[in-house]
Amino acid sequence: MNEQIVGAVRIVDKKGEGKPKRISPIFVMPEYRNQGIAQEAIRAVEEIHGDNDWELETILQEPGNCHLYEKMGYRRFDSPIEVNERLTLVRYRKG
Repeated sequence: MNEQIVGAVRIVDKKGEGKPKRISPIFVMPEYRNQGIAQEAIRAVEEIHGDNDWELETILQEPGNCHLYEKMGYRRFDSPIEVNERLTLVRYRKG
């Protein structure tokens, strides 16, 4: 944003291995959140790597994360994975 790095996204794309692409992780520095930056980043990586065959995991107790992915067209699949009483992972898939 304004030529400053305000976050990061890591993409795992094992082309040709029959495995889905993964976003793992994506983050935006707190002072820059809720400005659409994560949405722009997801659109950019989907443009580069294709908009189908994606998977990711996120924390159920972080409703903003779940909202972001669902808004971007990702849908939950599989059962949630309870790591402990305060941390549950949910899996998302797109295309």
